[in-house]
Amino acid sequence: MEVKVRELIIPNGSRSVFGKLYTPAEPGRYPAIIFSHGYNGTNRDWTGECGYYASHGYIAYAFDFCGGSAGSRSSGSSTDMTITSEKEDLLAVFDYIRAMESVDSGNTVLFGGSQGGLVSALAAAERADEVKALVLYFPAFCIPDDWAKKYPDPDKAPETFDFWGLKLGKGFAADVHNIDVYGTIGGYKGDVLIFHGDKDETVPYSYSEQAVRIYENAALIKLEGEGHGFSEQGNQTANERILEFLGKECGLL
Repeated sequence: MEVKVRELIIPNGSRSVFGKLYTPAEPGRYPAIIFSHGYNGTNRDWTGECGYYASHGYIAYAFDFCGGSAGSRSSGSSTDMTITSEKEDLLAVFDYIRAMESVDSGNTVLFGGSQGGLVSALAAAERADEVKALVLYFPAFCIPDDWAKKYPDPDKAPETFDFWGLKLGKGFAADVHNIDVYGTIGGYKGDVLIFHGDKDETVPYSYSEQAVRIYENAALIKLEGEGHGFSEQGNQTANERILEFLGKECGLL
């Protein structure tokens, strides 16, 4: 199926979210997938996936979180970015995409990787009755634990500091300190599909194992030998499984 790609900027209050919209060339109403990148990533991390799913009858939108990376084309500074601000960006995107005439609003899916996986899971819990399904790649449910070790008292975090190539503000540490991952994500009762490599040294596999015990309807697929970021073969395996999963969820099979 031929795919069209265009830039699309979505407002979120005073912020502007930059992204790219991938659509089947044939006019119609299609299920939609919204892709959320990981820490210091961009919409470009999902180029392959967006093209793949759009070619199979989905509208796909990948965007840059405001202040979410050194290469973000959205507004805002990285020192103002928090997990909560990213969730707000995603919810603004979700509402906008879901309201598009070309989107089958009842079939809108969230898809996130790493920190974007955590954000997608939190957003799905907040919009539990509206999100059709949730797909996660190595979701960083470890972030609150990691930062609690780094700054047990978030008030003692510096006003700004560098972390993994990105300058953050004190608000990031304070915000993440208040996030109860497993006390929140189970509020989403829809179907969840998680992919996680057993060699992931950034987000331990055990965090996804715990997640599937929390979710009512979740499946965890272990990718043998894969780390934090999948190989070409790992991506292909995941894409094929997800296409089947979404086909059933969205009635395309």
